[in-house]
Amino acid sequence: MAHIPDGVLALPVLISGAAATFAIAAVGVRKLQNDRIPQAAVLAAAFFVSSLVNVPVGPSSVHLILNGLMGLILGWTAVPAILVALLMQSVFFGHGGLITLGVNTFNIAVPALLCAFVFRPLLAKVEGKQVLMLGMLSGFVGASLTGVLVGASLVLSGAEYLTSGKVILMTYIPLVLAEAAITGVTLVFLKRVSPEILFVRASKP
Repeated sequence: MAHIPDGVLALPVLISGAAATFAIAAVGVRKLQNDRIPQAAVLAAAFFVSSLVNVPVGPSSVHLILNGLMGLILGWTAVPAILVALLMQSVFFGHGGLITLGVNTFNIAVPALLCAFVFRPLLAKVEGKQVLMLGMLSGFVGASLTGVLVGASLVLSGAEYLTSGKVILMTYIPLVLAEAAITGVTLVFLKRVSPEILFVRASKP
């Protein structure tokens, strides 16, 4: 569960999440380049669709996030792309909520940024199996950190959510494995057939 619904989180958590998301989204929009818009639109659409497919895991459910992949390809642009996709999901399908939009965006976008800063500079330096490993590591880190942030958001909203937070972390175990595999395979494919999409040339996140 990466989409926390309205009516769950405490007001301080909501305000902090909204403020932090506004800040990083503003930076992402400012860094958005015209030639990045098509990639951002495609990945936002992929994120939008994949997040709608929920797979039951125990008492909860999980869905693909793809934030590790978005961070690798888009860098800072991943933030507004994730924000727009989450907004559309909330408005059209009721996933998450408008009040929790800031927190939900933060929980998914910050891990994407971490992957952008840590792993993206390595894209030009790796080949073959190293590309696969880099992608798998990025997918694993992105999904894992989102799970931690979702759990933290709940626990910070009240001690009664401690058990729920632990359950959510457990349900993320199969998700992070799927994210790692999908991100790794996708990265290998993209670097082989269209490396310019990855900004393999020297660039900053």
